[in-house]
Amino acid sequence: MTDESISNKTNCIFCKIVRGEVPAEKVYEDKDTLAFLDIRPNNVGHTLVVPKEHYENTYSTPDNVLCAVIKTAKKVAVAVKKGTGADGINITNNNDSPAGQLIFHTHFHIVPRFTDDGFKHWPGKEVREDTLKEAAEKIRKSL
Repeated sequence: MTDESISNKTNCIFCKIVRGEVPAEKVYEDKDTLAFLDIRPNNVGHTLVVPKEHYENTYSTPDNVLCAVIKTAKKVAVAVKKGTGADGINITNNNDSPAGQLIFHTHFHIVPRFTDDGFKHWPGKEVREDTLKEAAEKIRKSL
């Protein structure tokens, strides 16, 4: 572990929540994961699911930890939908600042959605077929 990753773990707000140093409205906890309400929710009931161990983002999180987190996300999503009476649920994960990641500790958002909540989805772009083929080839080569 580098000095930087130790510092990040020490100062990470989600790690502080996991350690009980910062209060949070917890909704679920097991040996590997914790779920708590977002303090700046998109809708009431917006819940965050985190691994208890510190990993900066999905790329650096071991597969077994991601499996535990997504299993918790599924369980919590069902409870959030039922508990809030939501019409639907978004489960999202942001990686890197340009994608909207603000806290650099792997986490998934469980966002209750309502038919009239005013949020819009990505609009989608028109892309030429040859551009899609080129992108697919670059991605395949990167795997």
